[in-house]
Amino acid sequence: MPADAVSRPVCSGYSNMWDTLLMAFALMLVLEGLLPFLMPGAWREAFRKLTEAGDNQIRFIGLTSMLVGLLLLYLVK
Repeated sequence: MPADAVSRPVCSGYSNMWDTLLMAFALMLVLEGLLPFLMPGAWREAFRKLTEAGDNQIRFIGLTSMLVGLLLLYLVK
């Protein structure tokens, strides 16, 4: 066992994980807020079109978004 392992708290890894998760969530909120802040008219129009989309179209958008996010995470790590 390394000497410094005794001085570290047992849950330090979990703390770092939560910090990273909260930073990711905060960054997501900042990015999500850019379009309505900078171009509210375009955001409103995009939102209006999204409300008219069918369930399968919305699911496809969600799936594509998740896959792109996973790919980015894979490439960064």
